[in-house]
Amino acid sequence: MWIQETSEGVILKVTVQPRGSRNEIAGLQGDALKIKLTAPPVEGAANKLCVEFLAKALKVRKSDVEIIHGQKSRSKKVLVRSTTLERIESLLKT
Repeated sequence: MWIQETSEGVILKVTVQPRGSRNEIAGLQGDALKIKLTAPPVEGAANKLCVEFLAKALKVRKSDVEIIHGQKSRSKKVLVRSTTLERIESLLKT
């Protein structure tokens, strides 16, 4: 499952495709949410943009979004605090 609610917040499984033509959520790929980002995968640029992009898309503060696993991988687990599973699912459907 690509999304899971915990006591700390909501954990998303994310697959990041760096150096895309634009920043966008490309839907589900296997058991992860695919995100295309314009940033290159060097010096944490794609991770930083991933956090900023998800915060904006999910309408939460950047400080509420944290990559908890996969900092050096395309496959990541992202913790989103101060939101619920239902709210994230509804925001991503629009």
